[in-house]
Amino acid sequence: MKIFTAKTIDEATALAEKELNTSIKDLPFTVKEEKTGFLSLSKKVILEVYEMSDVIQYAENYIIQAIGAFQIQATTKTEIKEDIIRITLDTNHNSILIGKNGRTLQALNELVRLATSNHFKKRFRILLDINDYKDNKYDKVIAIARRIALEVVKTKIDVTLEPMPADERRVVHGSLTGMPNIKTESVGEGHRRAICIRYVQ
Repeated sequence: MKIFTAKTIDEATALAEKELNTSIKDLPFTVKEEKTGFLSLSKKVILEVYEMSDVIQYAENYIIQAIGAFQIQATTKTEIKEDIIRITLDTNHNSILIGKNGRTLQALNELVRLATSNHFKKRFRILLDINDYKDNKYDKVIAIARRIALEVVKTKIDVTLEPMPADERRVVHGSLTGMPNIKTESVGEGHRRAICIRYVQ
């Protein structure tokens, strides 16, 4: 965390952007005002700016402490790819943390995403993975989606896939983009949200 102090928010923001060489909009920050001087008539603005390294550290510590409550130890490896904070866990209980059809992993993913976004008052996209489970799952859902898309082209009948998390829907949308006579859209709400593969002329 870096702290910048000035008389106004604009001045503090300008200082932060100059030193960090980036737009303040791209970083989580909080603003504090303090009254100073005679009769507290003057004030100064304190800008607390967090860098991505702070966000990553918080997310890693949070997930380690969360699973540590179940006496499970883990190591983490994190990278940022396409604005997604991807945290890979390695434990001696990988299958337990993945759960049936990846449901436990998805719940942990949502937990750390909400906790991190709430802490920094900024929305972050976080992907939690264990032992390349997500990459393997992506390969499977893409293969299924492409096979069904070919059937949709052949029959001209729309098909709605099984509900899936947002990250899996994202890769399916991407894998079918540009496919002739095919359009994809997300339908449904919450955990029932799914992809509909539609035939278009």
